[in-house]
Amino acid sequence: MSSTSTTIDVALDVPTGYWTRERKTGAVLAVIAVLGTILFTVRASGAPAKFFLGETVSGASFAINGVAGALVFGLLSVAAALALLVTGKRYGLWVSLALLCFIISAMCWLVSAREGSVALGTLSAVTIAAALPLIFGSLSGVLCERTGVVNVAIEGQLLTGAFLAALVGTVTGNWFAALIGAAIGGALISALLAVLSIRYLVDQVVAGIVLNAFALGLTGYLYEQLMQKNQGQFNDPPRLPVWKIPGLSEIPVIGPALFRGTFLTYLAFIFVIVVTVALFRTRWGLRTRAVGEHPAAADTVGVRVLGLRYTNVLLAGLVAGLGGAYFSMMATTGFTKNVTGGAGFIALAAMIFGRWHPVGAFLAALFFGFAGGLSTLLQILGTEIPREFIAMLPYVATILAVAGLVGRVRAPAADGKPYVKG
Repeated sequence: MSSTSTTIDVALDVPTGYWTRERKTGAVLAVIAVLGTILFTVRASGAPAKFFLGETVSGASFAINGVAGALVFGLLSVAAALALLVTGKRYGLWVSLALLCFIISAMCWLVSAREGSVALGTLSAVTIAAALPLIFGSLSGVLCERTGVVNVAIEGQLLTGAFLAALVGTVTGNWFAALIGAAIGGALISALLAVLSIRYLVDQVVAGIVLNAFALGLTGYLYEQLMQKNQGQFNDPPRLPVWKIPGLSEIPVIGPALFRGTFLTYLAFIFVIVVTVALFRTRWGLRTRAVGEHPAAADTVGVRVLGLRYTNVLLAGLVAGLGGAYFSMMATTGFTKNVTGGAGFIALAAMIFGRWHPVGAFLAALFFGFAGGLSTLLQILGTEIPREFIAMLPYVATILAVAGLVGRVRAPAADGKPYVKG
């Protein structure tokens, strides 16, 4: 039985014919890169595109001729795509290089055409900030799905976390208490997900969708009946304080993003490290992965399958709930209806894009966060691109990533499959 399964898996992993998924992706990227290079070069101005290393348009900087920059980086993007097309190997490397060069080429066009400038320190800080809820949400998805439970309810966990963060933060006047409230809010939705999917064997995708609708309706109702009528009493939470690490926060470009953040910012980085180490270097991680791949086999060696699933789903809710606090304590100064705006689904895509790995999910969240930061930059530059299209960028990036840029991936074998002990 096991040898047959292994044979099938190996057969599925070995590409047949020349046009593997990797080469198809390379071909698509090459066409997009060629068209983009032509467009960017033609539309670019001969004026220099100025890039400042700090958070303001002053101090150290460098400039690139708009036309030359658009052309050179566009050609480098084409070359990376062709390398993937020809070799069909090093998928992540060539896709990353192609996208990076394509984005730089586009920025050379946009900045030079407007004779403007970009503060790279600000762009990196905006990227990290936009990625924060996605990092927490995608880690929540990893914790759930590595143990065999599909977590489509990330949106509801983020939304409930944002609501309780605003409510608890306002009542107590304490930002730390608000974060605890946010974590509890995410755990409440996770508890319902765990009971429905593990105890009552409800289809996990359906349960997640229902819980998202439940969270949206409940928080919207409470907002209208409680918060909207008494903003100062129930919807005026404190903002999270910003902590700077002396010296490191002054590093050009990356300093403002990595070493000048809130408690939530540093907590996100810590969680990525902790979840990665715990998942691949501890007994709990080994059991979690075993339950996500083959729960019956794990059960035979004494692993409490259902208990571990309950634990991990609740942990996932705590993590996602903390991400929800970003919306009511960093992005805005209070809660509004549907404040998350679909971030939970982007976080779910980041988890898939990151191949169910904490580090991969983190990098994918940064990619989507950069798309959000880039849309903000384009609005500041005042380009001729329609504002509605600019606002779509994070979601377009999500669709492209999941549809074509993920490559060959496989979810944990028992993901979404209820386990009934025989």
